Amino acid sequence: MTATETLTPVDLLDEPTLSIAEVVERTGVSHDTLRYYEKEGLLTPPRDRGGRRRYREVDVGRVVFITRMRQSEMPIRVLQRYVALVEEGPSTERERLAIMEAHRDAVVARRDELDEALGIIEFKISVYGGSCGA
Repeated sequence: MTATETLTPVDLLDEPTLSIAEVVERTGVSHDTLRYYEKEGLLTPPRDRGGRRRYREVDVGRVVFITRMRQSEMPIRVLQRYVALVEEGPSTERERLAIMEAHRDAVVARRDELDEALGIIEFKISVYGGSCGA
């Protein structure tokens, strides 16, 4: 490296990084989804000198976390708030806990509703002579 070259954040890392293609392969999340998460401020992977994203293990962990929260229907705006709180540091743990508890309660309520719906579906299947459960 010459004296005129500047260091980018990825140059300063003491850990291995992954390309976007490697993260896609590892997590099953599409390129477009990763870029969307970045656009929404949920993910900020460092970039190399060529401007390419380089994901650290912590970034991959966040991708998995965001994906699970989205699967559980956590709204993007709530995720944005949560990620912002994480970035602010340990002093925000109480608020993060409150977000997670509220989301857990919403997921449990939705699971109960789905269990009720499943009961009706299984009843109708049995009425038509089918077998319930596999």
